[in-house]
Amino acid sequence: MSQRREIRRLAMQLLYQIDLRGEEDCDSIRQSMGEAPGDELEHQAAFELAVAAWNNRHLADTLCTELAPDWPTHRQPPVDRAIIRLAYHEVLAGHAPARVAINEAVDLAKKFGAENSPAFINGVLDKMIKRSTSGGSSTTPEITASDSAPGSAGGSSDADPTAEAPLPPPIVAAGGHISRIVGGSVE
Repeated sequence: MSQRREIRRLAMQLLYQIDLRGEEDCDSIRQSMGEAPGDELEHQAAFELAVAAWNNRHLADTLCTELAPDWPTHRQPPVDRAIIRLAYHEVLAGHAPARVAINEAVDLAKKFGAENSPAFINGVLDKMIKRSTSGGSSTTPEITASDSAPGSAGGSSDADPTAEAPLPPPIVAAGGHISRIVGGSVE
């Protein structure tokens, strides 16, 4: 398994834990990585990626809920939430092109998600990324519970997947708490 793929897998698992255990438990979540495959640098990269995705979850959750109103974030399985938040963050932060992020997310869903997770994640991420890279156009259709296989295979997009996206504020993960630096102060 490639180093980037391993970091992404670890980040998804950390994001899942942060979601379920709460951000106040970050020290023990970070310590739990000691048993995970990979070295300390991979663990640190995965932790930073997970924290950054967690800090930007509201962007992903809002857009996902808007595009899939029958499956708002609070109704999604925690693994699916973690995968969607991670992939969306990777694209917005410029860590991965849209196609790569979607394909990797679908692979994670096949390995860790439910039977319908890969199709749902593929469809919703494709629409989320198209919406984000098209400047917020409201022409993207909603994904409904009756859609048997939302989105297109492979997550192709007419928009330039390498287009610059707004970068999130820097994050800090110290003392067991996840914070954002906004205007020079920690929130």
